[in-house]
Amino acid sequence: MRSLATETPILEARGVTKTFPGTVALSDVGFRLDRGSVHALIGENGAGKSTLLRILAGIEQPTSGEVLLDGQPTRFTSARHASASGISIIHQELALFPDLTVVENLFVGSEIRTRWGTIAWGKQEEQARQALARLGQSLSPQAPVGELPLGQQQIVEIARALVHDMRVLLMDEPTSALTATEIPILFEVIRDLTRHGVSIVYVSHRLEELLEIADHVTILRDGRVVGHALADTVDVPWIVQRMTGRDVAQAGTGQPPSTGSVILAVNGLTLPAKPGRTGLHDIGFELRSGEILCLYGLMGAGRTELFESLLGVFPEATGHVRLDGRELDGLDVSDRVAAGLALVPEDRQAAGLVPSMSVCQNVTLSSLNRLARFGFISPSKEAQAAQPWLEALRVKAPALDAPIDVLSGGNQQKAVIARGVMSRPRVLLLDEPTRGVDVAAKFEILESIRRLAAEGVGIVFATSDLTEAQAIATRVLVLARGRITGDLTGAEATADTLASAASGTADPEGFHAEP
Repeated sequence: MRSLATETPILEARGVTKTFPGTVALSDVGFRLDRGSVHALIGENGAGKSTLLRILAGIEQPTSGEVLLDGQPTRFTSARHASASGISIIHQELALFPDLTVVENLFVGSEIRTRWGTIAWGKQEEQARQALARLGQSLSPQAPVGELPLGQQQIVEIARALVHDMRVLLMDEPTSALTATEIPILFEVIRDLTRHGVSIVYVSHRLEELLEIADHVTILRDGRVVGHALADTVDVPWIVQRMTGRDVAQAGTGQPPSTGSVILAVNGLTLPAKPGRTGLHDIGFELRSGEILCLYGLMGAGRTELFESLLGVFPEATGHVRLDGRELDGLDVSDRVAAGLALVPEDRQAAGLVPSMSVCQNVTLSSLNRLARFGFISPSKEAQAAQPWLEALRVKAPALDAPIDVLSGGNQQKAVIARGVMSRPRVLLLDEPTRGVDVAAKFEILESIRRLAAEGVGIVFATSDLTEAQAIATRVLVLARGRITGDLTGAEATADTLASAASGTADPEGFHAEP
């Protein structure tokens, strides 16, 4: 849908500025959302996208400027106030209650009541099933959310917005945890919503995805609007140049690093399946120093379970794990980390960050033994040790002692990666490290991985992004339903072979490459 100059936008920001202590998040931002359209909001991590969404959703108040709804100035005092006006937001970081069921999460705080004031459980479950079916999901409304994989939890977050009447839907990285087969389903839902007059603000770092679904694009850089256009008149290089102020080449185009001796050997690793947890079946592989081993698979393949089993999270896991010839069986997580394993988890909020700590403290958390002297840690030396790693990954933070939760999602992710790298591991396990980061940050993360490999660190890199798997991997190990279904060289990892192996339909013997 193209913008009509004479049409009053459903939602508009005029001259919006937002300041926090030590930083200006938004400066004189103008933004308009037309009725029944998808407006993509684009920018690097820390550009101000999430801050603008939070203002439009009533979560934050602008320092100056105004928000207009249907052409009339308004001031949302809370998210509930904005929701009552028909504005819903889907956050990048999931805002779900893991101990509640799917249906309870969909209606928490806005339960459907009977005439006697009790909760209409049957009606709620019926609406929940309709919303999930609209998203192409057969999830049980009675399933506990905490037992669902991350991708399905994202589906529940989207379904929660669908069960309530909304005129404006603000979507912050809605596909970051979805598989390639789930994204087209979401896009069809978005198109159906716009056909029924719903207006959508869509934030994503997947630029090709944005151009597929958006009608308009607005680009932010350092809190300012630096570009606006109709989506069908621009391309990815045009967007990248404006959002970064420079041309960003693709990472992984150089020669793969040379590899050395085996540093990690896994044999017969097996983990019993449980509700919400994929089991592992006789996993075996070797990793050499300087090797970048991509772990490719779809949601539910068992990638996260494999990483956590290697780290010793599950005592019930059986099999053998050797690091530099040392048997790790029977060692707990802290002992395995001390031996040279480090994990950057997929869910940074639940497993990667300590919100009560500062940026610096989060980065140094895995390196305290090296930094401590006689049991004490000097704050100045701690900051001095963390600074180079934060600079190497271009983490944007107002100060080293700032709370970690004031950073944007992508900068939080880079801080978690900096912590893993700072511990100087022999083997670094990275579970979807580029999830939710912008194109420039993705380039920096992938190049950092290549530098670590060149220094002799062994890398195991889990991704569901075919492009990443093909761009940076020395080898690709494919998982499907907890089993290895492919062991490919980088040259063999074509889209067809990866898709076939990841679906579990290929013959594993036909996809074996000697390490």
